[in-house]
Amino acid sequence: MRGLMQDVPLTVDTIFRHAEQHHGDVPIVTNNPSGKVRTTYAEWADRTRRLGGVLDTLGVSAEGRVGTFAWNSARHLELYFAAPCTGRVLHTLNVRLFPEQLTYIANHAEDEVVFVDRTVLPLLWPLIDTMTTVRHVVVMDDGGDNEVPDDPRVLDYETLLADAQPVEFTTTDENAAASMCYTSGTTGNPKGVVYSHRSTVLHTMAVVSPNGFGIGVEDVAMPIVPMFHANAWGIAHAAPASGAAMVFPGAMMQPQALADLIIDEGVTFTAGVPTIFQGALPHLAGRTHRLRKIGCGGSAVPKALSEAYREQVGLPLYQAWGMTETHPVASGGTLSARWADADEGAKAERRARAGLPLFGVLARIVDADTLEEQPWDDKATGELQVRGPWCAQDYYRPDAGVELATPDGWMKTGDVAAMDENGNIRIADRTKDLIKSGGEWISSVDLENAIMSHPAVKEAAVIAIPHPKWDERPLACVVLREGETVTGQEIIDHITPLVAKWWLPEAVEFIDEVPKTSVGKFSKKDLRSRFADYPVND
Repeated sequence: MRGLMQDVPLTVDTIFRHAEQHHGDVPIVTNNPSGKVRTTYAEWADRTRRLGGVLDTLGVSAEGRVGTFAWNSARHLELYFAAPCTGRVLHTLNVRLFPEQLTYIANHAEDEVVFVDRTVLPLLWPLIDTMTTVRHVVVMDDGGDNEVPDDPRVLDYETLLADAQPVEFTTTDENAAASMCYTSGTTGNPKGVVYSHRSTVLHTMAVVSPNGFGIGVEDVAMPIVPMFHANAWGIAHAAPASGAAMVFPGAMMQPQALADLIIDEGVTFTAGVPTIFQGALPHLAGRTHRLRKIGCGGSAVPKALSEAYREQVGLPLYQAWGMTETHPVASGGTLSARWADADEGAKAERRARAGLPLFGVLARIVDADTLEEQPWDDKATGELQVRGPWCAQDYYRPDAGVELATPDGWMKTGDVAAMDENGNIRIADRTKDLIKSGGEWISSVDLENAIMSHPAVKEAAVIAIPHPKWDERPLACVVLREGETVTGQEIIDHITPLVAKWWLPEAVEFIDEVPKTSVGKFSKKDLRSRFADYPVND
């Protein structure tokens, strides 16, 4: 016997129409260098339909890749929907990638057109002749004053939009590609992840759920996480789907500007990587705000940073876990009701975990050597593997030897984790960042959290350095807060009660800044290269 429910495809245009029909008066704000631009979902919807006509005029093929090279803005949101709702595939290009990576990604994806903000045009234009499939460059004037090249390939966004006719959106294949993002390529070439319409809608439902970001019609949502980073963690779809107002920071990504925008526009939900909120904290501390939840992820959220937000801003950071390959949100650290009466220390420890998988995602940990599933006792560790309708099964045209899935269909994450009896995930480290000393593993994440609990420490990254006796030993790379002075031994003394004695770093190096990847994560690859020949004692 089969159910008698309607078979309605899960496609991105259903999100678009919901916002268009039911939330047309809801505001959208973009902060540009030239000032704030205000619009509504109704005006955005009309422009998005016209943009669909522009893609037709430009001759973008069916399933053609539409590249974007832009900050978070209402215009970028128009592209987020116009491309997939007309059967094309949105491809967000990371404005912080190295030139050779941008060329590789654009050619690998076979982008036919790139829409670029004027403020970042000088980063893209010198590479345009290396992007062999790009036929058009459409400039979006976001208030920058960079010169626009006099070239027949270069077109103006607003001129094209004014001349275009709105189109109907009718996508019917929920398994068709909707968008694609590339990993940041910390090892090997960047890898393409292709999201379907179905996965996008299901991920959106998970993100708007209370255990996710809980975005609703009463919210003002501000994605600080870039729209070129894993689809802005789903916020750019979740806000229109729920009717939440939106605030975009545009190119104004300075900590003071972000904090002022949160306060002035009454933002209730925002999300970004830990380094962003580290910078914004002094500008938010003690100020009156409407924030009810701050999503943080992309890398392990330091417990000290989350607690600083609880003490100085009034709410801790909500730690979410995921990857480009999981759309990206797969779990979150919301505390269950049984933690309501726990003391703040216990709650802080719990919030420092990756949390429970969102409904729809299954998770397991597997021993790297035996491939056996490990018990959920919060002690046994192994590679975290996931499966679900918004988890990737393969990369787009992967390099030889690159495998994402296990033979039994689980997705390999590269994270080492433990799970408690309820399946609450504790990330121990990235596989490549673990330190093997004397045959035993040391978690760089746990060491970093211990070091960053010192009041003088702003940032800390722990890497492995070669050792003649122990194979590898930890080296702590520490950034101090402005005006603070502390010795390496004082750092060691501070963490001695917090970690096993044999975990204590071989040394502490004070540096001006921890190098960051293109999406704001700590770049330990750069640190490992810098300290590859670090002198150690036998």
